[in-house]
Amino acid sequence: MKTLSMVFRNTVGRLVRVNVDNVRDDITEAEIKNAMEALVSKNVFEISGGELKEPVSASIITTQTQEFDLVL
Repeated sequence: MKTLSMVFRNTVGRLVRVNVDNVRDDITEAEIKNAMEALVSKNVFEISGGELKEPVSASIITTQTQEFDLVL
């Protein structure tokens, strides 16, 4: 599974992380930047400590799961 992790600075200077699970494999840096800017400009999240004010960073986190058959 791939998760997009976006970090923003809010109005009081704190860093706020927003994660989106199951991000597309072909998402581009430009799409991520545009999405982050849209989240800031449209103020879609109510966050304690103030509104999102600026994008800081973004990363894609890939998680791999390995299951084991433990039939006894």
